[in-house]
Amino acid sequence: MADRRNDRNKHEPWRDPNAQPYVRIENVTKRFGDFVAVNNVSLKIYKGEIFCLLGGSGCGKSTLLRMLAGFEETTGGSIYLDGQDMAGIPPYERPVNMMFQSYALFPHMTVEKNIAFGLEQEKLSRSEINSRVEEILGIVRLGEFARRKPHQLSGGQRQRVALARALVKRPKLLLLDEPLGALDKKLREHTQFELINIQEQLGVTFIVVTHDQEEAMTLASRIGVMNRGEIVQIGTPTEIYEFPATRFVADFIGSVNMFEGRLVEDLPDRVRIQSDQLGGVIYVDHGISAAPGAVVWVAIRPEKITIQRAQPADMRENCVRGVVKEIAYMGDVSVYLVKIDSGQTMRVTLPNMERLSDDERILWDETVYLTWHPGSPVVVIQ
Repeated sequence: MADRRNDRNKHEPWRDPNAQPYVRIENVTKRFGDFVAVNNVSLKIYKGEIFCLLGGSGCGKSTLLRMLAGFEETTGGSIYLDGQDMAGIPPYERPVNMMFQSYALFPHMTVEKNIAFGLEQEKLSRSEINSRVEEILGIVRLGEFARRKPHQLSGGQRQRVALARALVKRPKLLLLDEPLGALDKKLREHTQFELINIQEQLGVTFIVVTHDQEEAMTLASRIGVMNRGEIVQIGTPTEIYEFPATRFVADFIGSVNMFEGRLVEDLPDRVRIQSDQLGGVIYVDHGISAAPGAVVWVAIRPEKITIQRAQPADMRENCVRGVVKEIAYMGDVSVYLVKIDSGQTMRVTLPNMERLSDDERILWDETVYLTWHPGSPVVVIQ
């Protein structure tokens, strides 16, 4: 997955200060009465990106998508697409198409008729319609299903029909609202890569709304994390996961152990934090430029923690003792919940790289020691 994304993003226009965004959202606000659904959002999205808006229910991501599509008017601010102001332009005149979670296929029409419907509404010639439908059926690999009806297809196939119907009109921008939410986990994972392949072939700019973190991490060139109507961080999947800007982002993306502490040393090459919640000192191998004695929060990802039975020779920093309270064997990984001496519970994730019997594994109620590298913790101050 990482190799494919790196190949897709060798050119990263968002890092070029002279690059022109394809979609520009400037200070956009949307109010419903006294409720502010989207609060002063500004965002730049570049041509050919798969940009994901990620957040929980009610954070404003779908409302922002609907304003891009023209289904909702902005209360304030501006939206530009390819340099054109979208103010006052109705949905049917925008070079935008939207794919909904429900897919909304016509049950009485065949696959090819569903895909052709929008082109017929535009009064294109029959030869042009047939040519475009045949082309897109090939891209989504549904040619042999052209004469089937939606109820004769699997969930993943129906999803591809909806995608083909949206893409056949050749929009400049495709908006996808929870596009894979109706699929089971295994099919959803498979379809994510199909979406990437189709987007790479066509070069259409995608904006995807999702609450699924794994989906956003897999699909996106960049992610905008939303909370309470605001975008709280924008970055690549790696940046969002490894370098969260706030406690909310660190806690929202993936699993994390979060500890409050007080800054006792802050130098350019190291930080020491005293944490009563952890019951010890956390050493980080870089500075953060905060005020002496400042209250900070330290996030440590479960997969970056080592668990062992033997007590380390030096337990002064980045090491705690605890007792294993819960174990979840997931096949590829095992998850341990360890109650440490301070009374807090830490989550540890270990890859199952060897085929070990239960006698060889760390088991319930064992006393263990948890350690982590000084480069692993992320320190946030808000």
